[in-house]
Order: sequence, then C-alpha cells, then structure tokens
Amino acid sequence: MNPITHFLIGGIVANSADLNRRERTMVTVAAVIPDVDGLGIVVDLITKNTRYPTELWGNYHHILCHNLSFCLVIMAATLLLTKRRLLTPLLVFVSFHLHLLGDIVGARGPDGEQWPIDYLWPFSDSLSLVWSGQWGLNAWPNFAITIFALVVTFYFSWKKGRSPLEIFSKRADGAFVAALRGRFGEPRL
Repeated sequence: MNPITHFLIGGIVANSADLNRRERTMVTVAAVIPDVDGLGIVVDLITKNTRYPTELWGNYHHILCHNLSFCLVIMAATLLLTKRRLLTPLLVFVSFHLHLLGDIVGARGPDGEQWPIDYLWPFSDSLSLVWSGQWGLNAWPNFAITIFALVVTFYFSWKKGRSPLEIFSKRADGAFVAALRGRFGEPRL
C-alpha cells in the first residue's frame, strides 16, 4: 500500500482512543515506520549508473522492518516514551500490523511480483506471509481504502478537533480543523 494510506490508517488507530499528542504520534508513525527499509531505493537511484550499483531496495524492502522483531523494537521504544504502559504499545502493535496486513493484501508490483512478509525474520524464515490474491499497488481496492481512510480522517479531525497534521505542525493542524468546521459547522457534543 501507499505510505500515505498507511499514515492515514495509523492516524485512525491513534484517534480511536483517548491518547495525548505524543502517544497519537507514536501510534501513527508505527503504521508507516516499517517502510523505512525501503529507503535503500534512494541509494539505488544514486548508484544506478555507477560502476557499483546497489540493490538495497530489492534486497531489503519488506525484510528488515516488516517483521515481528522490528515491531517489538518499536513497542519497546514506545514503552520508554509513554506513561501508558499498556494502551499505547498495544495500539502501536495494532497500527504496525495493519501496515503488514495492507502490504500482504495490496502491494503487488506492476511486474506481478509479490512481496512476502518474513514475519519471524531474522530468527527464522519459517513463516513467510503472502496471499495469492494480492492486488497491485495501483488496484482499485487500494484507492477505495485510501478514500475511506481520508473520509474517516476528515471526520475524526472535524469531530475531535485534531488531525494527523498535528505531528508536523500545530498551526497546520489548527487551520485544517478550522477549515473543516467552517465548512461543516461545529460538532455537537
């Protein structure tokens, strides 16, 4: 799935509970952070026409950070950064795994290659998660999920007075919420 879709889904999970801004940020970021293993594509593009091209993206994307081990590292970091020792790490776990689920069902490349998830990596390769019906990144279900996530995000932003933009800027978040409330009115309590 598209990282923006993952981000929106993480924001929905974060806003499903009464969390503070820091906790919402951790839960939202947990839905996107598995894709950090895809940043090798930048190095691949830089070295593409050199004597020693790399294949970091092809070799490591969906491997290094798309597994239970990395999830546990993120949950441990969450434990260190939050006062809610159960709820926030639990929602981080859910958010992270929704990312994995999204990639299992909707991340097939244009060449038809599937992206299996080696869930127990680096300790075992005995559990490789893949679905034979995996749809392409540009397939209509991914667009439908993104549109649905946008609608829910807009609703939560209007209703709760905060949006995922709060991660980046309180001012942008406030302007976005004000625009929604200006268009649709103030929510009733």
